Amino acid sequence: MRLVVTGRDGQVASSLPEAGKARDGIEVAAVGRPTLDLARPDTVFDAIAAARPDVVVSAAAYTAVDQAEDQPELAFAVNAVGAGKVAEAAARLGVPVIHLSTDYVFDGSKDGAYVETDTTAPLGVYGASKLAGEQAVAALNPRHLILRTAWVYSPFGKNFVKTMLRLAGDRDEIAVVADQWGNPTSALDIADAILHAAAMLRDDKAFDGYGIYHLAGTGETNWSGFARHILDTSARYGGPTARVRDIATVDYPTKARRPANSRLSTAKFAAAFASTVPDWRQSTGLVVHGILQG
Repeated sequence: MRLVVTGRDGQVASSLPEAGKARDGIEVAAVGRPTLDLARPDTVFDAIAAARPDVVVSAAAYTAVDQAEDQPELAFAVNAVGAGKVAEAAARLGVPVIHLSTDYVFDGSKDGAYVETDTTAPLGVYGASKLAGEQAVAALNPRHLILRTAWVYSPFGKNFVKTMLRLAGDRDEIAVVADQWGNPTSALDIADAILHAAAMLRDDKAFDGYGIYHLAGTGETNWSGFARHILDTSARYGGPTARVRDIATVDYPTKARRPANSRLSTAKFAAAFASTVPDWRQSTGLVVHGILQG
């Protein structure tokens, strides 16, 4: 099976080849700029067709949440129009598309974990552009899996885990928001789940479970709890550590509003694919150890 993933440098795009090494019969090919540029829709089909996919993984996105408030046209061009073109290209080639989306399609006001049928209400441009992307993908390729995830981290790129480790090397105390809750999710676990789901799509030609799914780490915490676990784990491995001081969202203003509740229920994905993402503490430990080992 040949998976073609859009984007080369993103956390999931970087994790898929690593996850693929543990599975026989899987080849992962990444296509990105300048060959494929989601802001230039005319590049999409030829780039994907040349890569000869059995399944397309739509991972490339505009992810600068605060910057999106100043660049809405670019955010929508990439996350909505571009994502739709990827799904359309897959449809023209007769293959399914697995598209990555986000908890930011919700406003965070729910008391409890969000399920796939809950009403969407993005708080900012980034979430709105990703929601528009979901709608475009669903409209342009009936064979779609849309995977909403949250609080993604990995050994690759920029993310919360790497930021905490870097800050701990420079200071004794780090102030971290304590009134936003979610499910920390390893991109390596996302990659494993994608490979598992893609194999099912390949093997079951009558698969009828296309649609939206939530895919996030098992268990929940707030940002400060996540930070403490990262730094406690780092300390056990002889890495940098620091005290974590709880603060409120209002004490850490950002241009774009964040959902106070990003918790996602993954029950639908577990039932459809007989697969559960590991506990976030376990996965965080593996990633922290890997980063410290270099």
